[in-house]
Amino acid sequence: MCLAIPVRVEQLTPGDNAIVNLGGVRKEISLSLVEDVSVGDYVILHVGYALQKLDVDEAEQTLALFAELNAHTDAQLADGSLA
Repeated sequence: MCLAIPVRVEQLTPGDNAIVNLGGVRKEISLSLVEDVSVGDYVILHVGYALQKLDVDEAEQTLALFAELNAHTDAQLADGSLA
């Protein structure tokens, strides 16, 4: 199974790379597969590569769904129903 997640570009770095942020985790990724990426853009990240630019609203909705899923999972772990 593959998982690609939206991340926000915080800084462009040399060599078609960028620093991105996902929930406070900063990571350098490759932008070599995507054109015209700017600071503040969202991209879909998979195994260290940006695959495409993403609309800001769509990215924020997806990240909100991930946060909701995480909160639900944490609640299930806390009450033992996920065990």
